Amino acid sequence: MTQHAQFGPLLTEGKTKRIYSYPQDEQLAYMVSKDQITAGDGARRNELEGKSRWSTATTANVFRLLNEAGINTHFVKKVDEVTMLVKRCEMLPIEHVQRRLATGSFLKRHPEVSEGTRFDPVLIETFLKDDARHDPQIQPEEIIQQGIAMQEEIDWMAREGRRVFAVLETAWAKMDVTMVDLKIEFGRDPQGQLLVADVIDNDSWRLWPGGDKNRMLDKQVYRNLQEVTSDSLREIADRYALVADLTGKLSI
Repeated sequence: MTQHAQFGPLLTEGKTKRIYSYPQDEQLAYMVSKDQITAGDGARRNELEGKSRWSTATTANVFRLLNEAGINTHFVKKVDEVTMLVKRCEMLPIEHVQRRLATGSFLKRHPEVSEGTRFDPVLIETFLKDDARHDPQIQPEEIIQQGIAMQEEIDWMAREGRRVFAVLETAWAKMDVTMVDLKIEFGRDPQGQLLVADVIDNDSWRLWPGGDKNRMLDKQVYRNLQEVTSDSLREIADRYALVADLTGKLSI
């Protein structure tokens, strides 16, 4: 008998995961990863065999670490290689990006800033989840105007986001890996309490071993490809497998 036999109805499906209800408790849900890697709001999409396992392992390892650090998350436990049990949340349609070093899209929006400029405290930017509009940046006053969150919740998410970053940045630094930036999301549980939710996997951050951008381990390698080939996908798979393994060794 497979774990799938115990799933309730499909609640929602995204580019890289499916969410199913948990029959024994309506306040819980199953999160099932898919072997999909995407970029450009889904414009580039490939099957990456094994990604569901590596994403699940990475997310479970990271959320265990955050739970140990006293950060409120939706993670309950890892069920199998591709499935996690999580607290059921209503997700906020916002991506929270914390940046330690200036790189990537930040430089395109701020050409006056040099790559590698260090932000201390960590810089926080928020983006509306809207693929059709390419996830536009959204300011706190717009979040309030659109009824997404109140000011005290925005303040809480900023504080909690920096806590998440600090825990993971410190853990990676112990392994001589620089976490350059991090994307996280928040949800509200049935009681209305905000939690760090969704996934934190190798699509969620930039990781530079020894602080060297040329050795990057993360999804940016896939974004940077001029052409997707079977060989390039194998190289990306190797990085995702390595990161999944390394996250099992992270400690507070």
